[in-house]
Amino acid sequence: MDQPVDQMSVDAWLTRFASELPSGTGSELDADLRAALLDVARVAAHRSERIAAPLTTYLLGLALTDVPASERSARIRSITRRLER
Repeated sequence: MDQPVDQMSVDAWLTRFASELPSGTGSELDADLRAALLDVARVAAHRSERIAAPLTTYLLGLALTDVPASERSARIRSITRRLER
């Protein structure tokens, strides 16, 4: 599928977006964290109005700020499993 000329790939967009954030904010997403966030966004979008997806991921970002990066994916997956019940 061809992208419109003005549309970036997700990786290009995330790189550009990260450059707008304050340094040291942990703005890099590894593959596991990206998958976990997309999964919880999918559940939010299908279990409620679609606008819940970005708001859910925002709230997760706030809630997991003090959680070590190595634990974030597991926490998100745990929450997602509970929401899918």
